This record gives sequence, C-alpha cells and structure tokens, in this order.
Amino acid sequence: MIERFIEYISSERRYSELTVRNYRRDIENFTSWFCQQRGLEAFDVTAVTAQDVSDWMIFRLDTAKLGASTMNRELSSIKSLFRFLRKKGVVQGDILKRIGSLKAPKVLPVFVPQSRMEEILEHTKEQSYERDFHSQRDSIIVSLLYGCGIRLAELLSIKVGDISGGAVKILGKGDKHRLVPLLPELMERIERYKSYCRECGIEFRSDSPLIVGSKGKPLSRSTVQRIVAQQMQQAGVQGRKSPHVLRHTFATDLLREGVDMRQIQELMGHSSLRSTQHYTHTSIAQLQEVYDKAHPHK
Repeated sequence: MIERFIEYISSERRYSELTVRNYRRDIENFTSWFCQQRGLEAFDVTAVTAQDVSDWMIFRLDTAKLGASTMNRELSSIKSLFRFLRKKGVVQGDILKRIGSLKAPKVLPVFVPQSRMEEILEHTKEQSYERDFHSQRDSIIVSLLYGCGIRLAELLSIKVGDISGGAVKILGKGDKHRLVPLLPELMERIERYKSYCRECGIEFRSDSPLIVGSKGKPLSRSTVQRIVAQQMQQAGVQGRKSPHVLRHTFATDLLREGVDMRQIQELMGHSSLRSTQHYTHTSIAQLQEVYDKAHPHK
C-alpha cells in the first residue's frame, strides 16, 4: 500500500520528485521504527495507533534533534499516507485527528542586502562577456534566480523554447505555468550564452534544458547550489548562500520598490497571498533596524 501511495502522489497528484522523495523517506523512517518497536518483520498499517505516532514524534525529536518545522513536515507525510489509506478503505476512522502540529517559531526570509546584491549583479554582468562557458552559464543561473524570483527546481526545468517574447514560461508547483518578464539586458545575455554554447558544440533544441554542463547535460541541484554559493561568497555575502535566498531577495527588493503584493504573488507563483506577506515583515524588520541605527533621538 505504501508503494501505491507513492505512485498516487507522483502520478496523480503530480508532486515534484524532491517532494516524493521526502515523503518516501519520512514514511520509511516511521515504518522502520514501528516494526522495530513491535518486533514485526513487515509493516502492518492496521496496527498503528495514535499513541504510536506520538511516541515516534518524541523519538524523532529526541534522537534526531529535529526542529518543529521538520517534525511537522514528517508528521504531514504520515497523515497524508493515512488519509490515502482511509479513502481506499484500508483503515477505518482518522486515528491521527487529535495529533496536532508543533508550534514553529516564525522565521523571516533571509535576503541579500542591496549593496551586496549590486556587487553580485555587476560581477555576473562582467561574466556574461567572458569567452568562457562556465562564466557565462553561471551568470545566467544567478541572473535568472534573482531576476525572476524562481525556485531552484523551476530554474532547472526551463527549456530553451520556454523563452520568447521577452518572457520566460515557468513550470511551478502543481504543474502550474506562469510567465515572468525578462529585462532586455538579461535576454541579450541568454542569447549570447546560447550562441557561445553552440560554438562549444552544445546543440540546443526547443525542448533542451537551458541550464547545462559543458557537455550539454542537465545540471544537478547540488551543482547549482554550489555555483550560487560561490558567486555569493565572492561578493562577501554573510550567512546563508543559496538559490532560495536570491528568490527571497527578489521579492524583498520588489516590495521595497513599491510593487503591489498581488503582483509579487503572481510573479513568484505563490498559491496564497499569505506566503507573499512574509516579505512585508522582512521589510518592516529592515526598516526598524535602519530606524534604530539612524534616528536622531535614539
């Protein structure tokens, strides 16, 4: 039944590969622990009680030192499995109804200060003119992540044919598409990058991934994360250095410039305005810091 559930969220619900992998790992962690606790050779879903799940949460919090957000995600995986099993008639009733999520501290999105972001953008602009594949490719990676506010998975899913008419078509969560405008300068960089790729023997078709390695193969998530971290490190960025930080910076900078919240929501592919409203708190926190440092009557 677990494999049927994985197939369900993968094929019918169309969850991303990363999400499916997380669900599988969370469920396998629970079933392995449950079988060990009960002395079972095979997992018996009908034997699971709410107390078992509560004990498992305590075990995970104690041994793995999980934070509330991670524990809530793992619990959500188990609850999703049981909802599926209930629909299929494998289990009766909602045994996990009374098990609530842990209260997680509110964490504001991390973003790159404006002065540092300007340094990063200037560096990527210089890279885009170099006669070097990796420099041009890395320039495009950073420029798209920040310039469009896209997720890492969305960046890797961009095909050559997705870019036209001064915009890029983004495949977001839930297989939803959205169009994000591209600045003319970034369009020129992309065309220069594609042209140089062809000189290097990389053949692009409309369905080819835009972001590739030197042999034309798609890049891995870890490679892109490393590239972004290096670019941010060179600009002297402190703290977290990741594609998602660039996405947060995109939203924060748009909000600072007075862009309407719903427009930011649409550009970022947020299903709920609540997700976008996190950036309001970020800007307020930033303004408060400036106020505290500069106010004449402090």
